[in-house]
This record gives sequence, structure tokens and C-alpha cells, in this order.
Amino acid sequence: MTDHPAFSGPRRRFAALAGLLAAVLCAGTAPAAAQEWPNRPIRFVVPYPPAGPLDQVARALAEKLRDSLGQPMVVENRPGAGGNIGADLVAKAAPDGYAIVMGAVATHAINPYLYAKMPYDANRDFTPITRVATVPNVLVMNPQTAERLGVRSLGDLIAYARRNPGKLNYASGGNGSAGHLAGELLEAQAGVSMVHIPYGGAAPAQLGLLAGQTDLMFDNLASATPQIRAGKLKAFAVTTARRSSFFPELPTVAESGLKGFDISTWFGVFAPAGTPKPIVDRLNAEFTRALSAPDIRERLARMGAEASPMSSEDFAAFVRSEQAKYERVVKASGARVE
Repeated sequence: MTDHPAFSGPRRRFAALAGLLAAVLCAGTAPAAAQEWPNRPIRFVVPYPPAGPLDQVARALAEKLRDSLGQPMVVENRPGAGGNIGADLVAKAAPDGYAIVMGAVATHAINPYLYAKMPYDANRDFTPITRVATVPNVLVMNPQTAERLGVRSLGDLIAYARRNPGKLNYASGGNGSAGHLAGELLEAQAGVSMVHIPYGGAAPAQLGLLAGQTDLMFDNLASATPQIRAGKLKAFAVTTARRSSFFPELPTVAESGLKGFDISTWFGVFAPAGTPKPIVDRLNAEFTRALSAPDIRERLARMGAEASPMSSEDFAAFVRSEQAKYERVVKASGARVE
């Protein structure tokens, strides 16, 4: 059936206008949602205990974003299971931009291969926002312990461990942490046997080392720097492939005889999978802007960390490359958490 010539023109014009209106409304949905966001506080989960490096950086960034977003960013510490508990809270949160997590190399690159069962999928359940910072790990000892054992270098430490299998112990922030994995790698590559003492976070582990409860620790440089500079911890080597610009006098573990040893700590912001792209882009822009602020960069530098923001897409690619690396590292070390 065809339109009567008297009505075909008006009907066609009406249909065209209706289609145009529908297209405008559909196209405007995402920008409108982004413009309305945020209209309430944002939950910023840190999956590690208070006072650690991730917590310190998250709180500094939260203050910056509060001003630029016009809404509070509430930092919430949810430690446990190598960071899995806090990360899982955000993985299962609504993808509306009101829940984000300060993830790390452990939560998104190591734990998927270290833990027998994971509560989340590190790729499928998250949208990467941006990398925040990278920081080397450093092998440290209590100075009194090092003097008592006659350890003046990493070579001395390895030699002592070989003569005394099972007598040395090392602290870490928990099973599956970068410090734990670094210790496993040292044992495997140096052919030594040490006892792993897991704590509920990097800060408690460092306190145990300072108190002489443990012999050594692979701490991240951000956490260890103040104690190293104060002379309360003795540093022997950094775990990255290159020396740190903050402590250029420290050799790398590879330079000290264990070739190929390369582990670093990085952390970054993730949102639940499905978070609208306009919100992801806004968060990326705000975090990148905050990380360029001189006071934030200075604060990171004091902890031995370097701001290293990325686009969401580049961060996603970086995480996948880290997963490929740590899948090999974890399997080679034989480390496993049931």
C-alpha cells in the first residue's frame, strides 16, 4: 500500500524528523552519562594495608582528584590474599565509575599464575585506567644482622646461605607478593634454601625486619628508601635489569651474579569491566594530570618511585606483557599458593 500523494510529503518529513531525533537521543546517552558523573563519592580500594607505598600514593592522588572531579575519592584499605580480596571487590562492583582499585603487579600479573584458585579474571573482569608508577625492588637486611653474619654484599649473602641451608629467613608482604616471588627466584637461581615468612602486607614485613625478627627482605624501593637513608636498613642490590637512578651506587642482582634476574613493582588504576568509555577517558585524564603535578612527582621520587602514566589501551597491553613474563617466572620458580 502506497501513501496518498497529498500526505506522502508530510509523512516522509515526519519520519525523517523522528529518525533524526532518535539518533540524537541515542548518540547523546553516553556523553550525558559522562557529564553527570561523578555526582557522589568515588570508592578507591587499596588492596593492601594502610601506610604502605600504594596506600600513600592512592591518598595523595585522591586529594588531587577530589579537587578536579568535585567529589570525594574515599580510600578504602581491603588487604588480604596477596591483594586478591580488595581487587575482587572492585571486579564485582557495578561498572559505573564509582568503584576503582589501585591494582599492582601482584594482583594483575603474578597472582593469576601463583594462586590455584582466583576469585576474578585479571583481564576479563577489569578495565585498565592507567599505570601510576613503577619502582624497583631492593634486597635489604637489618644492619646488625648483616654485621653479625659477615654479609657485606649479595655475593656474601649467597655464600652464607649455601653454607647454611635453611638457616636464613626472608620476610615478604604475603604469599604471592613480588617480594615472595623475588625470594623464590633467588633460591632457584642461586641454589640456596631459605625460609619464607609471609606477613599481612609490606609495612608489617618491614617492621619485622627492622625488629630483627627476620634476616632479609625484598622490599620495594618506595617503602625501603626512608629506612635505607636513615641507616636502619642496609641495601645490597636492586632487582631490576638496570640500576635505579635514585641509588645508582647499588648494583643489580644480575650484576651480582644471577643473570637474567629482573623483577619490578608497578601499580595502576583499574575499574570494573564494562565501565563506560567516557568515564574511563575522564579518569585517565584526571590521573595523568595529577601525576604530572610537581608535588606528586616529588613525593613519588622520595619513595624511589617514578610516575609512569599510560593510556588505557597502552596500560592494557603492558599488563598482558607482564602476565606473559610472570607466567614463565612463576612456573620456573615453582611457587604456588593453594
